[in-house]
Amino acid sequence: MKNRIMLAALLLSSLPALADGNAQAGAQKAASCQGCHGAEGKAAVALYPNLAGQNAGYLEHALHAYKQGDRSNGQAEVMKAFVAGLSDEDMADLAAYYAGLKP
Repeated sequence: MKNRIMLAALLLSSLPALADGNAQAGAQKAASCQGCHGAEGKAAVALYPNLAGQNAGYLEHALHAYKQGDRSNGQAEVMKAFVAGLSDEDMADLAAYYAGLKP
């Protein structure tokens, strides 16, 4: 049982490393995100979520949902405009970048 818990903890702790995207490329692509989400993924205004340290799969899924119009929170239209020109690779790269930042 102890070995299973240790294995699960190890797998969960390495989630950012398992992201499909390229974090270095994501860092280059994150310039337009910084106005709301901060230079290090930590928003200066409570209206915007912190992205640093979030699960890469969740971030990538959220970006796709915004692009497809499947999210309807207060910032959905703003986010939809920002992600409209992003490719699947761009979204994976951004997700990997933000997942790898210290929360």
